[in-house]
Amino acid sequence: MFEIRNLAKQYDDKTVVDDVSITLPRGKVIALIGPNGAGKSTVLGMASRLVPASHGSILFEGRELHEWNNRELAKRLAILTQSNNVQMKLTVRELVSFGRFPHSGSNLTAEDWAMVDKAIDYMALTDFAERFIDEMSGGQRQRAFIAMVLAQDTDCVMLDEPTNNLDIYHATQMMKLVRKLCDELGKTVILVLHEINLAAYYCDLICAFKDGRVAAYGPVEEVMTPERLEAIYGVPFEIHEIAGRPMAIYH
Repeated sequence: MFEIRNLAKQYDDKTVVDDVSITLPRGKVIALIGPNGAGKSTVLGMASRLVPASHGSILFEGRELHEWNNRELAKRLAILTQSNNVQMKLTVRELVSFGRFPHSGSNLTAEDWAMVDKAIDYMALTDFAERFIDEMSGGQRQRAFIAMVLAQDTDCVMLDEPTNNLDIYHATQMMKLVRKLCDELGKTVILVLHEINLAAYYCDLICAFKDGRVAAYGPVEEVMTPERLEAIYGVPFEIHEIAGRPMAIYH
């Protein structure tokens, strides 16, 4: 789906992404992990075209990313950033309807509204459809934004720290939903995560960044080793298998 070659990003004299080359395949849940400032969110931003690259190339579906028409790209790729605060007084249904803009603009059809209601139902928000976003809990709001992305009906979904500011229960529920997007709806999900055990348990591939470079990339079992993780995070790790997945303890 994505072919990223020699990607770099500089802000003034500071290099935040340095010579990143990776392939992100279709039909997988792929986690981007690493310490703060490692470059993972910047890579996601460049792959979604929200952040201009300084150097390198990004191919999406075999075409250079910059060649895509904005509307056509938005029909294939959706991103939910960390800064998803809404300044308007919107109901859940109104918010989710924004996902249909790439398809119909502001003139939504009956088919568009059916997609909106389907996304709301899939995210178990039907009872909240007419509730205002600012009256909902953090977990409910996050599900509403995911519903908006679902209504956009793209093959690829990008999420920047979707579990941020969620408690353990809601973070776990969010990752189960991410897994369902891939397993039930066939979507490719690329997400930035801070919690490496969520990445290890729910994702297919992990790409770990350090100092703007790819430090490790591959199946979960290959990345989740004590040696690799200690080199990335700078603290000792132990790996224990739980429910068939490698879980990390750090100290």
